[in-house]
Amino acid sequence: MGSEQIGQGGLTSKASPGKATILALGKAFPHQLVMQEFLVDGYFKNTNCDDPELKQKLTRLCKTTTVKTRYVVMSDEILNKYPELAIEGIPTIKQRLDICNDAVTQMAIGASRACIKKWGRSVSDITHMVYVSSSEARLPGGDLYLAGGLGLSPETQRVMLYFSGCSGGVAGLRVAKDIAENNPGSRVLLATSETTIIGFKPPSVDRPYDLVGVALFGDGAGAMVIGTDPVPVTESPLFELHTAIQNFLPNTEKTIDGRLTEEGISFKLARELPQIIEDNIEGFCHKLIGVAGLTDKDYNKMFWAVHPGGPAILNRMEKRLDLLPDKLNASRRALMDYGNASSNTIVYVLEYMIEESRKMKAGAANCDWGLILAFGPGITFEGILARNLTI
Repeated sequence: MGSEQIGQGGLTSKASPGKATILALGKAFPHQLVMQEFLVDGYFKNTNCDDPELKQKLTRLCKTTTVKTRYVVMSDEILNKYPELAIEGIPTIKQRLDICNDAVTQMAIGASRACIKKWGRSVSDITHMVYVSSSEARLPGGDLYLAGGLGLSPETQRVMLYFSGCSGGVAGLRVAKDIAENNPGSRVLLATSETTIIGFKPPSVDRPYDLVGVALFGDGAGAMVIGTDPVPVTESPLFELHTAIQNFLPNTEKTIDGRLTEEGISFKLARELPQIIEDNIEGFCHKLIGVAGLTDKDYNKMFWAVHPGGPAILNRMEKRLDLLPDKLNASRRALMDYGNASSNTIVYVLEYMIEESRKMKAGAANCDWGLILAFGPGITFEGILARNLTI
């Protein structure tokens, strides 16, 4: 697995005593890099489909997603070994889980090692772990395999969040924040890992919504270390996590519908999803920013680290909240470079957020306060009011 992480030197802001902070970020990917311009031909070749209408539809979708590149576990080697994955109607859940369980563990180990290396302390200093994935199913869970792969102490306290979808990364961050603040001196490893193989299917006229996922989703892993009261010199905090909340919207459970079947996971994303998020985003944001005495007049003085579920969601948020064009740059860049990688993507957004804030002149943007947001099945809104400590 390849791995990357962002440098963390030159930090100036101080964290508040007792408040959880993100101390390091890391990411990892499978080796298969897919260029969006070649995806359509490759996908239809791999699935032995020659339907011209479906091919045209996927071509249009690939252009509208704004995705340019992404990483995937799926490869010619896997399809040669498991040709049944590309055939409609064959029970393949066992084969998929055999592939996915191993792949998500290896990616999670890679991202965690990259994160811990950048953090600069020993793996033995990790006291807790939160593991997030919607791409595996087993007992014991992936948290145990990750702990073993990293050499964590058997006394490490573990929490798993399964099948939280796109909101999983911020949900995990909320849980890690609570653990860190309620266990002084603790250091929490948050790891997310996802692969689309669990839902890989051939195109079908009976499931046109599948093509949205084909055009949009990618694979990878992300990791963070979270803790309170950073050790001077040794630790460099990136973001302070001030307040975290979760809301679900009643009677929207069918809007993002995922079912584990004998043929893997089947997803349906309703067309009204962007509209539902647009209709409810203001009230959710008001709950968070009010804690810091901010109002909607401060939106463009804040940073916005938003999980990029898709361009329609970002566009509607930008319009509804009257955000300046550059406010969602980090989210758009993450979507363009990695696709929607489900729970992992918020790590990539935060890395781009740090990169962009460091390019700005000191004090020019006044974006120390901001929001970390994600939306997932439920429909569930996850949000954290945070301070950027890198400016």
